[in-house]
Amino acid sequence: MGFSIIPKHLALRETFNTRLTMGILLITFSQMNFGFDQQGFSASQAMDSFARQFGDYDPAKKTWALSAVWLSWFNGINYLGQATGVVLGSWVSNRFGRRMCMFSMSLWAIVCAVLVVTSKTREQILVARILNYIYIGMELAVVPVFQSEIAPPQARGFIVGTYQISLMSPRWLLMKDRPEEAMRVLRQLREGKFTDEQIEAEFATISHALQNTVAQGSFLDIWRGTNLRRTNIVIGANVFLQATGQLFISLYGALFVKSLGTVNPFTITCIIAATNVLTAGLSMLLTDRLGRRTMIHVGATIQLIAVMTMGGLGTVTPATFGTKTGIIATMVIFSFGYSFGWAPTSHTLSAEVPSTRARDMTYRTASVINIAIQAAVGTSMPYLLNAPYANLGGKVGFIFGSIAAVSLPFAYFCVPDCAGRSLEELDWLFAHRVSAREFRYAKVDLQAEAVEVGKLGRADTLTVVPVRKD
Repeated sequence: MGFSIIPKHLALRETFNTRLTMGILLITFSQMNFGFDQQGFSASQAMDSFARQFGDYDPAKKTWALSAVWLSWFNGINYLGQATGVVLGSWVSNRFGRRMCMFSMSLWAIVCAVLVVTSKTREQILVARILNYIYIGMELAVVPVFQSEIAPPQARGFIVGTYQISLMSPRWLLMKDRPEEAMRVLRQLREGKFTDEQIEAEFATISHALQNTVAQGSFLDIWRGTNLRRTNIVIGANVFLQATGQLFISLYGALFVKSLGTVNPFTITCIIAATNVLTAGLSMLLTDRLGRRTMIHVGATIQLIAVMTMGGLGTVTPATFGTKTGIIATMVIFSFGYSFGWAPTSHTLSAEVPSTRARDMTYRTASVINIAIQAAVGTSMPYLLNAPYANLGGKVGFIFGSIAAVSLPFAYFCVPDCAGRSLEELDWLFAHRVSAREFRYAKVDLQAEAVEVGKLGRADTLTVVPVRKD
């Protein structure tokens, strides 16, 4: 008995039953809070009313404005809360389950929303944002991992790509030695779209893989053996997600557009938000079809061209209306490239690349590094953009463009294409050191082996054969 493991294209009607659809939608709704926070606060801090409420009066210019110091704090210190949330959320998720983490962080978000809305002073809103980011950190720790564990292999990129009726994870239940509950949950997620034979084979594969791994991975374990390669991939994906310019656009885009004095910054914020939403929908449909590597190569190339063009236009003096308009256009183009490439794929890679036993620890470590970069970029941007400091303006594009250029060879040589692979197949491929470029088309008949040996066979009896497209 065997089942084809060659990657399949996404087939929504053949993959999603009612239970899985409702679960994914509910988990996805929680992510809207993070996007709303970034876009909403970015637009709010560019409003004159916000400056009057939380800023200082400049007698020379006869205007209210936020100082670079407070802009830095508003957009940087909040990540202390997110880092705390990642550690806390990962612990709750691993100890009490993914569902309990979702419940607890949602209750916390309601409390923090009240604090933010009722803020009257800049100190109060700063503290409220720090507390709110604990929720966002917990969400970052649980949502992509949760989605990757309940998703069928051919739809994982689509489902985890939504990260930009609550369920339990069958893999988490198996790791907690609760096989009956794990099988029941897996049936709920697959029934009606997969045969009993396919469901039992998937369950056997998961059980077989867990029995052939060591106990829950520690922090030191993620740096040993083949886990080191997997950890480096996940960390790299998180670094390039945040260090290639998206924080400049999302946090300071509205303020930067306002400083150029060409168009209404709120209009550009809406255009960028619409671009992100539409591109996210497109990337969700294409991630499993084109593959992670192709998506990153295309998206990162667009990012590179956009921010380097921005940097070039920023060198023009005096800056004309056309030059300023061109800079704003590059921001929209950059947003398309980011939402097509690193934005959807980094979360997918972070959830699927770590080993089964070390997934929580690997994801937690990479997320903390992700947050550290966000804090560094968010804190430094006011000083890089404005006088009397570096006053780079549009020339800041050269910094982000250089990092985007480095991301391309990293994606080509290091990032594997995991489309259509079960998490257990990925464990086997990494254990046998298959190169990143061979991942997508390697043949691994892991399900058949697990069923034939009654979940007790050894994975090293299997073979892998690289297969390329004609």
